[in-house]
Amino acid sequence: MKWVTRSHVHVDRVACPWLIRRFVDSDAEFSFAPVSRIPEIVEREGAIPFDAPGVELGHRDGKCSFETIIEKYGLKDKALLKLAHIVHCADTDALTENPLAAGLEAIAVGYSLRFPDDHENLARQFEVYDALYAWCRLQAQGSA
Repeated sequence: MKWVTRSHVHVDRVACPWLIRRFVDSDAEFSFAPVSRIPEIVEREGAIPFDAPGVELGHRDGKCSFETIIEKYGLKDKALLKLAHIVHCADTDALTENPLAAGLEAIAVGYSLRFPDDHENLARQFEVYDALYAWCRLQAQGSA
């Protein structure tokens, strides 16, 4: 499937494609566009919009887009829910609510500066999310 979001990826717009590729749609193709062009891309390509104003898979009810995707697709993995809390805190400026949130925010800023191309940024940051998810799995096993 095709998916579309706002260009200039940051925490949620990297975390969401990682989540989609790893847990929802392993063949996902991502497009990045200015907010004003998202409806046109949805219409023309049948893309699923995420992390954009007014879309189903966006921020709503106090949740970030990563969390709404987890909810929409009924994902229950304990490690993924731990990761969701980190992403939520980093993406919503609740940096003091999770000790890893400020680090994830700093990583997102650094990658954006080093790799301004959204596709390259994703390709490089997926490793970060794979590692963070592995850590969350270890944490979830310890709290079971």
